[in-house]
Amino acid sequence: MNLCIDQGNSRTKVALFREDGRIAKHFIYKHFASAEVEQLFQLYPIEDSIISSVVNIEPAVVNALSKHSRHFVLFDHNTPLPIQNNYGTPATLGQDRLAAAVGANAIYPKENVLIIDAGSAITYDFVSEDNSFVGGNIAPGIKMRFTILHRMTKKLPLVEAEENELLPLFGRNTRDAIAAGVIRGIIFEVKGYMRDLQEQIPHYKTIITGGNAPFILHGMRDELRFERHLVLMGLNQILLYNSKQTV
Repeated sequence: MNLCIDQGNSRTKVALFREDGRIAKHFIYKHFASAEVEQLFQLYPIEDSIISSVVNIEPAVVNALSKHSRHFVLFDHNTPLPIQNNYGTPATLGQDRLAAAVGANAIYPKENVLIIDAGSAITYDFVSEDNSFVGGNIAPGIKMRFTILHRMTKKLPLVEAEENELLPLFGRNTRDAIAAGVIRGIIFEVKGYMRDLQEQIPHYKTIITGGNAPFILHGMRDELRFERHLVLMGLNQILLYNSKQTV
């Protein structure tokens, strides 16, 4: 099995991939340290591993992964990739964005793909049919927009929307006005990106991932492909690519 680790600011997502590329096990940790690494290697037949992190990785975690793995990849901007990275400042590109791009390219090889990651921020990235990461944009996420409206005004409350609620076109109370304004605004934003991209590139696929993807899918389910574990899928592809290079 391949062990893929996506370490974020508040939680760490982990997946074990079979040889056929399917996820065998998936875990989410609030705290991920070397003890968790040791436990995973004791419980499962792991051979290769990769870790991507937006925070400083504990040296003990790296040591444990390196010690137990046949091939270990500490993913950063210098890691060889199965796609071309044409970002102007590769050292500043979020590893999760790049991994998601690799995952999308594996799903739709040699096709144009728009990747939307709806997390704390919403990112819009594009991979071209020649397997190149072209670039992308970053926008505030759902919770961020609710929080900004609340903090930067004197009377607007802090609102939380529910995934499957039917939002009105126009709210008839302040809570619904904020919820509909934020969620519908993001859906219109997504549709705008897709419309403008289609004017330049008529044929492309769209994949959405991230914890807040259901809010967007509720408004345009038939237009997007949802891949919950896209970043982890991309990390697995990067691990496979680098393992082959060392054989």
